[in-house]
Amino acid sequence: MLSLRDLNRATLDRQLLLRRSSLSVVEAVTHLCGLQAQTTHSWYAGLWGRLAKFDPQQVVTLMADRALVRIAVQRSTIHLVTAADALTMRPLVQSVGERSFASNWAKFLPGVELAEVVTAGVKLLEQQPMTFSDLGKRLTEVWPDRDGPAMAQAVRTFAALVQPPPRGLWGRSGLAVHVPAEQYLGRPLAVDPSIDELIVRYLTAFGPASVQDAQTWSGLTRLGEVFERLRPRLIAYADEQGRELFDVPEGPRPEADVEAPVRFLYDFDNLLLSHADRTRVLDPAYRPLLWPQSNTALGSVLVDGFVRASWRPEKSKGKAHLTVISYQPFPTRQRSAVEAEGRRLLEFLVPGAEHDVRFTTAG
Repeated sequence: MLSLRDLNRATLDRQLLLRRSSLSVVEAVTHLCGLQAQTTHSWYAGLWGRLAKFDPQQVVTLMADRALVRIAVQRSTIHLVTAADALTMRPLVQSVGERSFASNWAKFLPGVELAEVVTAGVKLLEQQPMTFSDLGKRLTEVWPDRDGPAMAQAVRTFAALVQPPPRGLWGRSGLAVHVPAEQYLGRPLAVDPSIDELIVRYLTAFGPASVQDAQTWSGLTRLGEVFERLRPRLIAYADEQGRELFDVPEGPRPEADVEAPVRFLYDFDNLLLSHADRTRVLDPAYRPLLWPQSNTALGSVLVDGFVRASWRPEKSKGKAHLTVISYQPFPTRQRSAVEAEGRRLLEFLVPGAEHDVRFTTAG
């Protein structure tokens, strides 16, 4: 059996959060199976908190060179992934986007031949990257009696689209325009990629984990048969509730009392989004405090490996403030560690400014 703290320390180690790693940016993004990156910049802090020598300009260069791209993959959300993973992961999670489209957009396109719409949309995007708003307007020139936004979403669902720079570049950005991944990367999507290998990679980065955890991370369903197929390659455990967890044999599983340093996570950090049971890092009572309203997420603070506070940055008149909203009182030593790490984060986010870390209490 694995205790809650056993799971916590194992997951933090896989997520490069017990110690900053010497991996390169590409190696880290590959190991982590990408970073959720629908925001333009907050995910840079996710790499800063995990890598020993991280310069955001490294990511800028890699994105400009098309070695890293932002594309909808797991959970049909935008992730920063390597070019190779974009071409491999997207076909594996295609059904996730299709399921969402069927629930939310298909009703606006009754009787429409979606393949024709998607083909027309891809041709338009090959000629010029566009926002979904502009794409929908162009498609209504061909189908004037059809819903433009729904047609644009059909293209997003059934074609692999990349959001190219300058969107997402450190210190600058641009409109969320889209271009076909195969054209942008000069290579086709993978044919018959292995879901088994993707699940093994998930366990390497997020394990030990259950079938339901993997389904939450990917957005896929019916992964039980995949785990059964993989069972001879995996180790099986039980958690304190008796749920079966799987892991790769070589996965690190540190002792439960290994020290976990203070870490600041960004608003959509995959550590908090990739398990059906998030108690290994997040007390359910604190969940509403991290997501106070729809489409609003705060960064979180790990203290002794668990979420114990949230944070938000503010800038004004050459000063950078970081407000830590604590969920429980911090002993002096922990408060000092949170403040010190917060100052380091501010120096990364707003170099050269006057920095101030402030504490308040949730409630």
